[in-house]
Amino acid sequence: MTKEEIRKIIKEHSISYIRMQFTDMLGDIKAVEIPSAKIEDAFDNKIMFDGSSIEGFVRIKEADMYLYPDLNTFLILPFEDSVARFICDVYTPEGKPFIGDPRYVLKKEVKKMQDMGIDTLNIGFEPEFYLFKLKEDGTPSLAPSDKASYFDLSPFDGGEDIRREIALTLEKMGFLVQASHHEVGPGQNEITFKYDNVLNACDRVQTFKQVVKVIARKHNYLATFMPKPLEGQAGNGMHTNCSLFNKKGENLFYDENDPTGLSLLCRKWMSGLLIHCRELALLTNPIVNSYKRLVSGYEAPIYACWSDANRSALIRIPAARKLATRTEMRNVDPTANPYLALAGILACGLDGIKNVDEKDLIPPVKDNLFSLSEDEIHKMGIKHLPETLHEAVREFKNSVILKEVMGPHIYPRYIEAKEKEWKAYHTSVSEYEIRKYLGR
Repeated sequence: MTKEEIRKIIKEHSISYIRMQFTDMLGDIKAVEIPSAKIEDAFDNKIMFDGSSIEGFVRIKEADMYLYPDLNTFLILPFEDSVARFICDVYTPEGKPFIGDPRYVLKKEVKKMQDMGIDTLNIGFEPEFYLFKLKEDGTPSLAPSDKASYFDLSPFDGGEDIRREIALTLEKMGFLVQASHHEVGPGQNEITFKYDNVLNACDRVQTFKQVVKVIARKHNYLATFMPKPLEGQAGNGMHTNCSLFNKKGENLFYDENDPTGLSLLCRKWMSGLLIHCRELALLTNPIVNSYKRLVSGYEAPIYACWSDANRSALIRIPAARKLATRTEMRNVDPTANPYLALAGILACGLDGIKNVDEKDLIPPVKDNLFSLSEDEIHKMGIKHLPETLHEAVREFKNSVILKEVMGPHIYPRYIEAKEKEWKAYHTSVSEYEIRKYLGR
C-alpha cells in the first residue's frame, strides 16, 4: 500500500486512531496508539516508545525505541470503533533495526535463505483454541462452551456461532478462511486460513489470536491458546506447514521423478529439523504447560521422526503433491512466538539442506510409535522431544545454531526468562500434590 492510499482510507472510513503494534520477545502483542491526525509522524517513523518497559527489550539507560510501520500491514479493525492498525518494525534512535525485535530476527533468516537461491518459505498455520465460560465477575472458569467432539454440529457444538463470527471478522480483514470446525476436546475449536510467505503468515497468526480473543470475550467466553488447559483432554497445537519455492514459483519440495514425490532438498530440510528439534523445542513449545501436551496418547508428537501418513511422527507429509507438497511440523503450539519459532525452524531446515549428506538422510518411519515400547523406539535410534521446560532450556543453551539465529540480545534474555519461569513453577506446590500428599 502507498501512503496516499492509506490517507484516503483513513478519511473515507473516518478512522480516529491508529494502533502501532509490535511483538515482544515472549510473543505478546504490544502497541502504541496515536490519533489519526498524527499519521504523518507515523509515516516519517517518528513514533517512539519506552523499550525498557517491554520484556526482553533494553535497559533503562537505552530506553528510547522507534516504530517503523510496515505499510502493507495497514488494516481497519472491524471489532474496534474507528481504529486501524500497522504492524511495526522496531528501530534504534540511530535508525538501525533493533536486533532484539523478533520480526527482525525472522527477516534476517529470510535474507539468508534468499542468498542461498531459495525465494520463498510459505507457511500455513493450524491454530487450535478452547472456549471457556466467564464467571459473573468476569474471571475465567474451566467450564467449556460445550461437550461436543470432533466435527460435531449444533446443538452439541456450543461455540459454532462464535467460531462463525470469528471467521467472518477475519474475512473482513483480508484473511482467506479455509475451514472452521469443532476439534476433539470439549469447547475446542480450529480455524485455518490460507498459507502465505513466512513473514505475512506470522503477522496473520498474531492478528488471528487477537481477533479470536476479542470476539470470544464479546460473547462472554475466554478463548485460550494454552497448550493443555484440561487434564485428560486433547491439547491445543498449531501445526505448521512449510514449503520452499524458487523465483519461478516451483515447489522445491516436489520431485515428479521420485516415487514418493519428495525432492532430495525436502528430505534434507526434514533431516535438519529432526537433528535440531530438541534444541528448537524451547521456541516451538516455550512454556511449562507446553510439555503437558507433548505426552503419549493424545496424537501430539513426542518422537523425532517423519512419516508420509503417521500422525505419531513429529513431521508428517500430507498427501497432496506438486505445488501443495509440504512438511507439517506437528509439535508447534500456539503459545510460540511465531517470528522466533519460524526463524529457528527456517535456520535448522536450511542447515539440513546445506550440511546433511545424502547418505545421512533420516529415513521415514511407518510404525505407529505410540504402539511401541520406549525400548523398541530407542533401538530404532529415534530421539524423544524434551519432556519439561527445564530440559528444553538445557538443550537450547547448548545450541550453536540457535545462539547465532537469536543473536546476542535475545539469546541470553530468552534463556533468563525461561529459567525464571521454570524456577517459579518448580518451586510451586500444585493442587495435585495437595490432594495426593496432604493427608498422608
